[in-house]
Amino acid sequence: MHFNLFQSEDIWKLCTERADEQKIGENMLAGTDFLENGLKNCPAQFVILGIPEDVGPRANCGKGGSDSAWQAFLSKFLNIQETILLKGSNIILLGSFDFSSLPNYKSRKPEKLRKVVEIIDKAVSDLIETIVKAGKTPIVIGGGHNNFYGLLKGSSKALGKAVNCINLDPHADYRKLEGRHSGNGFSYAKAEGYLNKYSIVGLHENYNSQEMIDRMENDLVDYSTYEAIFLREEIDFEDAIDISLTHVGAEPFGVELDCDAIENIPSSAQTPSGVSTLQARKYIHHSSRFINSIYLHLPEAAPSLQKGSNDQVGKLLCYLASDFIRAKCQ
Repeated sequence: MHFNLFQSEDIWKLCTERADEQKIGENMLAGTDFLENGLKNCPAQFVILGIPEDVGPRANCGKGGSDSAWQAFLSKFLNIQETILLKGSNIILLGSFDFSSLPNYKSRKPEKLRKVVEIIDKAVSDLIETIVKAGKTPIVIGGGHNNFYGLLKGSSKALGKAVNCINLDPHADYRKLEGRHSGNGFSYAKAEGYLNKYSIVGLHENYNSQEMIDRMENDLVDYSTYEAIFLREEIDFEDAIDISLTHVGAEPFGVELDCDAIENIPSSAQTPSGVSTLQARKYIHHSSRFINSIYLHLPEAAPSLQKGSNDQVGKLLCYLASDFIRAKCQ
């Protein structure tokens, strides 16, 4: 599966101890901790894993760099303060994939990269199926938005039915079925029966073709646009989230936040005009409170593309992941 399980000593190496404080990493379970008794019997609810790859965006003729988000996140997250609202004992730090040795991983030819994405799809979907079947809640950090397909396929197979999805994203990622990449995970999942209802918050009108919009409307994809919310003020941001949640929330649904959506955050398609970090956190909080939210996916952040951004990107991903956990536990 190209997966490296975390061990307890790996966690302790990244924890910074301080008198009179306790970090969540000090009580967090490592990936190897559940091997003897099985994941289903582990008391922790949340399973965090990394997908440090950038094949999907490059296969979509975009920039790489999304392979750098996982490492930026790790040490920051483990050193969050433990409180009654956020407990390390409720979290398994499972580990991360490593696809770098796959043939053609570093190719510059989209047709070869798209074959690599298919391999990644299978590995991700198999692991997510195992996690969801065990009744756990995955939190997936890093990689391209191509990994949505594996997340949804695995969840769908575990639950025995198509799954809904809400997505804060400038791009619908509903491109043609032209070989797998970061721009068509949702269209492939829909065509193959893994995606039921899909709702997008904050599409950018400049970057979604009319041909794609027409196909989305034909498939009953629900969406609001950034311009309708923030420029023309036809709808309030939180109202747009609520409408999307009404569309998807009656059945199990995944929570997607493409870091391309957040203003000035280094990513494969960084934007100077996007939602604020506070708005991104509100989106996560509102979406995660629904009992039917079954996973969190934070793709596309690429701190390696902007010198000196590693700490800030890592902290932002920590805020979003911890907001999800706290909202689910309330």
